[in-house]
Amino acid sequence: MNIEYFRTYCLSKPHVTEELPFGPDTLVYKVSGKMFALAGLDEVPGSCNLKCDPDRAEGLREQHDAILPGYHMNKKHWNTVIWDGSVSDQLILELIDHSYNLVAAALPKRKNNSSSGNKAMNKKRSGKSNGSRIKKVT
Repeated sequence: MNIEYFRTYCLSKPHVTEELPFGPDTLVYKVSGKMFALAGLDEVPGSCNLKCDPDRAEGLREQHDAILPGYHMNKKHWNTVIWDGSVSDQLILELIDHSYNLVAAALPKRKNNSSSGNKAMNKKRSGKSNGSRIKKVT
């Protein structure tokens, strides 16, 4: 894994923004304003922090020396993955997906529906369909 591939993959997900809230050396990826991934720009080897289900996080740490409790994060819910080649790119991509999905699923329903692009549901709620109002029959 490298920072360019990590960045491109994170930004390919719906409603993701890239920010630098902790300074110029740490990229932060958010879905609808909630953080799901971080990566340092000045680390060798590179690494990232990803949110993870607590039970899965412990299992991954036991299986991989390069997966550690999240650096500067809630260690129950975050892992640091070191890109030293011992963890496959495929697993790292799966962990990015897992982190993104955990955060997206925890968004309030309103944000969750709008971020999923469910326009039909939003139209149904507003009483609009194809740009016209539904008239009440009395």
